[in-house]
Amino acid sequence: MNRQGDTLAPLDSRLVWRAAEQQDLDEWAGLIARTAAVEQPVWFERRADLEQILESKNNPVAANTILGFDPQGIDRAYARVTKNRDGDKATGSGCVDPAWQGSGIGTELLGWMEQRTRERFVEDAAAAGGVAEAGAVEPHPRLRLYMEEKHQHQAALFAGSGYTIVRYYNEMHRPLNQALPDGVLDPGLELLTFGPALHEPVRLAHNDAFRDHWGSEPRDEEGWGFVVNDPQARPDLSGVVLERSTGTVAGYQLATYDAEGALARGYREGYTELLGVRRDFRGRGIAQVLLADAMRRFAAAGMDVASLDVDSENPTGALALYLKMGYSAVNRSMAWDKDL
Repeated sequence: MNRQGDTLAPLDSRLVWRAAEQQDLDEWAGLIARTAAVEQPVWFERRADLEQILESKNNPVAANTILGFDPQGIDRAYARVTKNRDGDKATGSGCVDPAWQGSGIGTELLGWMEQRTRERFVEDAAAAGGVAEAGAVEPHPRLRLYMEEKHQHQAALFAGSGYTIVRYYNEMHRPLNQALPDGVLDPGLELLTFGPALHEPVRLAHNDAFRDHWGSEPRDEEGWGFVVNDPQARPDLSGVVLERSTGTVAGYQLATYDAEGALARGYREGYTELLGVRRDFRGRGIAQVLLADAMRRFAAAGMDVASLDVDSENPTGALALYLKMGYSAVNRSMAWDKDL
């Protein structure tokens, strides 16, 4: 049992519970892969992603993960909580081996995540000195979970545990075997390929562009490092629009490619992980240029479809733009919240 487990009612006694460690990578990745083989999610964590998780200083695994091993040493359950120090929510994730589902372990893992979320809010308040600015409202512990709509067993678990849906997201695809759209930048703007020299300027642009988006929190250096060093990141398929006179990042499109997923799905998908335009540059067609550029990069790299996800209530009108450019919804997911 890890440190947090001592504050909870015991988790399933058939399993030995402890925090994730380097030595667990293969078993941990194996559990997630077995679960994904049955549930067929659009994306799931692989060994390289778990290696990144182990490196986190903001969310150290010793306190923020839990794995459950059977007597043969096989990992059967996993949960993790992440939180920004000044964030107003924590995010939970995890899975239970399909052969062990339906026995109450999922409910117990939710309980562990909820308790860990309460602890994180206390710890973060203490780290900040425990004194809020005058007039500021202390954030109340809140846990957010994400799931795809097709995973109704998760929906039943979340609803039965007091969570409510707070947002819907659409996964959208755009075939690349059709005529591709054009886009022309205003004079004074230029389009470049993303690279190391642009990592920090684009991070700052992202934080600026998403400060008016629901649920978004600023990315610090560690969080941004996980983006640009993602095992599936494809900077060669990513574009950045700069203002020539100042060098200011006006907008960006950061892409990934899941080669293993392509084998399972039977098609190759260029995925726009992040797309943003700074407020001062909106209304000038920059997002359209970035998406058109992405499609051409994807097609040249042999991709079959361009894809992305969009908040169904995105305040910038992104959904209308994607429909205009030939994207259509193929899957839906949702965010669930619970105040603790």
